[in-house]
Amino acid sequence: MSKTLVLAEKPSVGRDIARVLQCQKKGNGYLEGDKYIVTWALGHLVTLADPEVYGQQYSSWKIEDLPIMPSPLKLVVIRESNKQFHSVKQQMKRNDVKEIVIATDAGREGELVARWIIELAHVNKPIKRLWISSVTDKAIRDGFRNLKDGKAYDNLFASAAARAEADWLVGINATRALTCKHNAQLSCGRVQTPTLAIVDRREEEIRQFTPKPFYGLSALAQGPIQLQWQDQQTKDVKTFSKEKADQLLAALKKEAVAEVTEITKAHKKTYAPQLYDLTELQRDANKIFGHSAKETLSIMQGLYEHHKVVTYPRTDSRYLTADIVETLPDRVKAVQMKPYAPFAAKLLRAPIKGNKAFVDDSKVSDHHAIIPTEQSVLLSDMNDKERKIFDLVVKRFLAVLYPAFEYEQTTIQAKLGTELFLARGKTVLAKGWREVYDHDVEDEDSRDGVKEQLLPSIAKGDRLKISSITQTKGETKPPEPFTEATLLSAMENPAKYMAGESKDLIKTIGETGGLGTVATRADVIEKLFNSFLFEKRGKHIFVTAKGKQLLELVPDEMQSPTLTAQWEQKLGAIAKGGLSKQAFIGEMKTYAKSVVQEIKNSEQTFRHDNLTRTRCPECNKFLLEVNGRRGKMLVCQDRECGYRKGISKQTNARCPKCHKRLELHGQGDKQTFVCVCGHREKLTTFQERRDKEKGGKVSKKEVAKFLKGQDQEESEGINSALKDALSKFKLDQ
Repeated sequence: MSKTLVLAEKPSVGRDIARVLQCQKKGNGYLEGDKYIVTWALGHLVTLADPEVYGQQYSSWKIEDLPIMPSPLKLVVIRESNKQFHSVKQQMKRNDVKEIVIATDAGREGELVARWIIELAHVNKPIKRLWISSVTDKAIRDGFRNLKDGKAYDNLFASAAARAEADWLVGINATRALTCKHNAQLSCGRVQTPTLAIVDRREEEIRQFTPKPFYGLSALAQGPIQLQWQDQQTKDVKTFSKEKADQLLAALKKEAVAEVTEITKAHKKTYAPQLYDLTELQRDANKIFGHSAKETLSIMQGLYEHHKVVTYPRTDSRYLTADIVETLPDRVKAVQMKPYAPFAAKLLRAPIKGNKAFVDDSKVSDHHAIIPTEQSVLLSDMNDKERKIFDLVVKRFLAVLYPAFEYEQTTIQAKLGTELFLARGKTVLAKGWREVYDHDVEDEDSRDGVKEQLLPSIAKGDRLKISSITQTKGETKPPEPFTEATLLSAMENPAKYMAGESKDLIKTIGETGGLGTVATRADVIEKLFNSFLFEKRGKHIFVTAKGKQLLELVPDEMQSPTLTAQWEQKLGAIAKGGLSKQAFIGEMKTYAKSVVQEIKNSEQTFRHDNLTRTRCPECNKFLLEVNGRRGKMLVCQDRECGYRKGISKQTNARCPKCHKRLELHGQGDKQTFVCVCGHREKLTTFQERRDKEKGGKVSKKEVAKFLKGQDQEESEGINSALKDALSKFKLDQ
């Protein structure tokens, strides 16, 4: 009896499909039933080969070997995925398998994952395509009833392969050219270099910014009511003229009474924030908990694959599809435990319906927004970081199901002399979705500078006695340096950094998701840190001296999001059959050659300005001092050596004098906590004191574990309870 092989992108999705298709027999990397065999990739199992595969000469980086233009580009199995690839290949080649159903993600990258596996496995069997945007049982059954012919997606595959090959041709050649030309570890790419340039441009905006002082007037009236002056022409509550502010203050100090000329009351509603996609969740996790984008993705993968309590995390949609609506009550029941029980119970008292605010099939491409699954949740099984991220997802999910927050806004206008003053207050009519949140949510109506306050009962015509009038002063502020949260936003919508470009290009980059994808942005940021092109100061990201020099060396075209927009326009045309892949790759080869030539001919030089007098123990060259994500390091300047050694690392212990985070310097028993304010504390003294601190009773083993954790990537996480305990220590002299 012939069988159909189904290829999913991830094991979790494969298991879901296998359950629906009644494939219960477990094999090595697959599940089998009477009619179907379900197997899976682990994301990409296959990738484009490195240059060394095309010839031994490319194992050494030499500028005279550039550009490298192999044709065709070869595919290889990713080493870590070798076992699963051969398992998938073995099932594909079975004699009883007569056709293959591609069930990878419904999108360009998902098509590439499957087609590359089939191509490298040298399998030539009929292909069908499962094209679904969610993996509920109903969606899977409907999808299998409506399988598409695989040939209908040949152009999509061509588009995906063209993108990958173009990135290889341009990225490999430009990186090797820069590195060989300047004998330094330099890399560039279509996404990472514009991201670096965006941060550098923000720093330049801050440097060029000149603060301007502004002035306002505030009157304290009986009630008490705080009245703010408003310019009757500009409607602004501030003026940049000190002279005008002084004249107003002098004139109004003679006035003792303000007359209420108008009271307006407006009924207003605000709706819950949209459901999370990955980028928005990464932004909030960075703002609220300080997590890096990569760390948040890692936590979400655990919640998705291990705990099975959230839906697919790598999504760029903030909407649900209509077929999900009928599952909403079960998802609410699944989170009906403390602290969400009261909110869930309230929702379950009435039928749960979807609406256009969060249900829209047209706004879901590959996957719907992140929401809880129907699986019952045991919070005790999660670690502290997982609970925090899960809490964000659950509250956002419950909030969109709640009605609007409703309030009545009262605005008082009063005349003091001939000048207009305002006061504003708010009365809550229905808490709505805000019941779910126990912290304040930003008020839109306070953004015009008029702060809300509790207002006493007052009527038009009332005369308010003025007890004092004062001049207020402030300064315009420069743009804030990027955090990971705001950088993710800029990468998602980089139109601001495409000044002078056509509207079509700007529209294209908006429609295609900006720089990178939801799945790759975290890795791009991480790579910029690991290449020492980015460094962190507090929560803010800055370009290193190495990064600034790199931007002077890289061709201008590669520093703009415009390049991505131009590529996406052409890739879209390939997907629609309007442009051939060969024509696009031909253009990319020409472009890669011009980039290499420009770098070769450049008279710019690269100079290490962080060179130390310490020699590398491996190759005897001088080491460079760099700022890593977690502290200072010494790294070898020779890219082939790769020696690294930590100098200091950021800890969670706080300085008893200035309360800033302490750095830990040295090795072994000589390790010492050091603060920027000058405070120093030996680690041995810290260990002796820890037992005396209230609530700070931790074992030597736990302290050692904490210190070891400082060496690890943030994405691996450490014991948060211990972090909290250590952060409370006061290290006295």
